[in-house]
Amino acid sequence: MTYSAQDIADFLAQNPAFFEEHADVFTAMRVPNPHSGQTISLAERQIFTLRERSREQEWRINELVRNAVASETISTRLTQWCASLMSQINPQHLPGAITLGLAEQFRIEHAALRLWNLPGLAADSGYAAGVSEDVRTFADSLKAPYCGNDTGFEAVSWLDAKPQSLALIALRPVEDAPSIGLLLLGSDDPARFDPDMGTMFLDTIARLSCAALKRLAEPAAG
Repeated sequence: MTYSAQDIADFLAQNPAFFEEHADVFTAMRVPNPHSGQTISLAERQIFTLRERSREQEWRINELVRNAVASETISTRLTQWCASLMSQINPQHLPGAITLGLAEQFRIEHAALRLWNLPGLAADSGYAAGVSEDVRTFADSLKAPYCGNDTGFEAVSWLDAKPQSLALIALRPVEDAPSIGLLLLGSDDPARFDPDMGTMFLDTIARLSCAALKRLAEPAAG
């Protein structure tokens, strides 16, 4: 009778005590070395397998640690940025605190902000500089932050230099409301604002920025 490899595998699975009863067979068995053309004992092969699994687990643990450290760093910087916004006594300084604060805390090479429909923002503020209707329409249509390497947008001219990757964040007081501004973050690293990256962090920045800018929603006191 001829037995297939599956027949043998099924037999061993159904008879776990086989190698205990036939320890000499276990010791004498030779299997291919996964790293060379030679053969090794089954016990040595199991050691190889355990070492490989150990390395995989170590890699996963290290990856978790790296992610945890990165998340903690982002959380710390975001907290410092928020603290800066809350400490602004003069509301006119808020746009600068938003833009320059982000650039400083997150080491962003290029940042710009334009705001509109904020009666309390001084007309002579650079952040209130006129923008085209196309830019406002674009900001209104931006339901989620844009991330990518396309730097052909009109608003890119607000930056001091053309970046290699870009994030465009529409600011609106509440969800689905008309926009009140457009925040640009640019990097010299083409991969910094990758098209496939998550935007939860950028959404958080938008919400916190708009919360701070509510102080400019009413006309300034004469």
